[in-house]
Amino acid sequence: MVQFQSQDLSQLLIIHPPLSLAIAESQLSQKFHLLKAWESELPLDQFLTTYACSVQAMLCYPFTQVNADLLRLLPALKLVVSPTAGVNNIDLVECRRRGISMTTSGSAFSEDVADTAVGLLIDVHRRISAADRFVKGLWTSKGDYPLGSTLGGKRVGIVGLGSIGSAIAKRLEAFGCIVSYNSRSKNPSLTYPFYSSVHELAANNDALIICCPLTDQTHHMINKEVLSALGREGVIVNVGRGAIVDEKELVRFLVRAEIGGAGLDVFENEPHVPEELFALDNVVLSPHNAAFTPESVESSSRIVIANLEVFFSNEPLVTPLIHG
Repeated sequence: MVQFQSQDLSQLLIIHPPLSLAIAESQLSQKFHLLKAWESELPLDQFLTTYACSVQAMLCYPFTQVNADLLRLLPALKLVVSPTAGVNNIDLVECRRRGISMTTSGSAFSEDVADTAVGLLIDVHRRISAADRFVKGLWTSKGDYPLGSTLGGKRVGIVGLGSIGSAIAKRLEAFGCIVSYNSRSKNPSLTYPFYSSVHELAANNDALIICCPLTDQTHHMINKEVLSALGREGVIVNVGRGAIVDEKELVRFLVRAEIGGAGLDVFENEPHVPEELFALDNVVLSPHNAAFTPESVESSSRIVIANLEVFFSNEPLVTPLIHG
């Protein structure tokens, strides 16, 4: 079997180390010549200038800001690959203007994110995390723990009924929940009630699960008015992006007991989380890892590699980003 040197392989630019997606790097290095900007002693702009005329593909993790200034340093770039479903870190307008194609992980993380979303909803309603803390320190001195509430029969509104939202809906139906949704447009093939307004969705449900992309249109979409419509018993779960929710307003509503609780996997200024949330037993927090399991990362890696292989073979992309 012929052993190729790295210089014989197609170049793939990666600006920041992959952290929890490290499994992908070992697989990628077997098929592509990885240009790891973070390992270079050169400043980033000089590093990019060195490869400006040769780099056609870039793998960007969520913390890599692919903006117009960075793209300007890469005149030969033709493909931006996101190993996740989110693309709010990519200047989509500039990429389209330049004719740069974009791909995502497709549905690689959908099932695991859906599991986490429903898990957070159950946890908030049944007070599982709070009960765990109670057992470990207060049970012997305080006696019985306050009751949680039943999930079955709850009306749950899903904001964003894509692959993740659909997987969440399927799970909620199994628990006996009544599902409705808000999305950019109504899907005529679905029987779930559709609300064109997030405010209306909140007003007609006991809980909201946020799983839509972060865009200019969805930034702070969950605002004071929506939280008020959700009401004092309402629960909000966010597995989308932190900035979809007006975090300051959410904290205020939770501290004042103006909504019933929250399950949050994402935050506006990660890794910084409002400290006011730490003492609230009706709030369950997760460090933006809803998507990541060994199985989902492996699936994402396969999709990333498949997209890169067809790109360098001048074949159609596997999971192209059609719209932002």
